[in-house]
Amino acid sequence: MNAEQSVLDRARAVRMIVFDVDGVLTDGSLFYDDRGEEYKAFNSRDGHGIKMLRASGVETGIITGRTSQVVLHRCRNLGIVHIHQGADDKLEAFHKLLQATRLEPRQIAYMGDDVVDLPVMNRCGLAITVPDAPPEVMARCQVVTKAGAGRGAAREACELIMRAQETWAAQLALYDR
Repeated sequence: MNAEQSVLDRARAVRMIVFDVDGVLTDGSLFYDDRGEEYKAFNSRDGHGIKMLRASGVETGIITGRTSQVVLHRCRNLGIVHIHQGADDKLEAFHKLLQATRLEPRQIAYMGDDVVDLPVMNRCGLAITVPDAPPEVMARCQVVTKAGAGRGAAREACELIMRAQETWAAQLALYDR
């Protein structure tokens, strides 16, 4: 079996994709004002890809090491209900997610960008990263997106799953009239 077929087989089994936030849904920059309020920039196409994937029947989640109200607002906007913030141990958060959803590791895709994501990436069914991730991370992932973090990488991952599961055409047809 070639690598591309292996990725498609893994993507077909995905029932949930879990995203890291900083460096995946954002470009990794952290903005603070003088009061210490945190700001993040999210990509609207990434967000719409997440909404389309959810509409196609794939659940979504967040595991992030940081804690931010901005992330909660974005998750509410996108309909993401499985949210683990302040996850110093992302593997522990992953296990809690498995318990809550009753999914198997092979049914979860995880998208991260740094070595702190490796424990989850090494156990999930489909590991995805961004092009500026450290080489050690890229070497352990089945997919490295062409688009950058906070610049369409999450949308690319969502479309990959929908195409593998043959739900992309139905989602696209909602807009192509």
